[in-house]
Amino acid sequence: MTSSDAHLYVLALGSNRPLSARLPPPAILCAAIAALEADGHHVRAVAPFVNTAPLGPSRHRYTNSALLIASPLKPDTLLHALHAIENRFGRRRARRWGDRTLDIDIILWSGGRWHTRDLQIPHPAFRIRDFVLKPLMAVEPAWRDPVTGLRPAHLLARHKKSYRLPFASG
Repeated sequence: MTSSDAHLYVLALGSNRPLSARLPPPAILCAAIAALEADGHHVRAVAPFVNTAPLGPSRHRYTNSALLIASPLKPDTLLHALHAIENRFGRRRARRWGDRTLDIDIILWSGGRWHTRDLQIPHPAFRIRDFVLKPLMAVEPAWRDPVTGLRPAHLLARHKKSYRLPFASG
């Protein structure tokens, strides 16, 4: 793959359900990164893994990270490839925000915006998720959101500011 035929992507990875005692969520993320490489995607940067609280009904904490990859695939084809990797790791799509062995989302890509019935880039919720923004800052701090024009640090500051509680006086 040459740089002229590669697209850059930021992917968010998460896991909160082990496959076995030998494959807990951090090991699953490492194995998923290796699977991406084996499938022909060049991993350029990996964010440190972070342990985060779940959204929704799950009670198990997540291990999250972000990747910067180069791939010859267009977004819709990459999405199918990512789903195949998730399936190899036992991903079942039965319950929204439920426990999962592996979740890989396309957050941003070098082509800017992409919108189909099955895929929207930038990811619609990435601007309000600390567990995506913090790892994103580690792999690609200068990348700008094609919708707002803001960098990850600005998006994170805006998100934190929106959740401040008003001062309560007695």
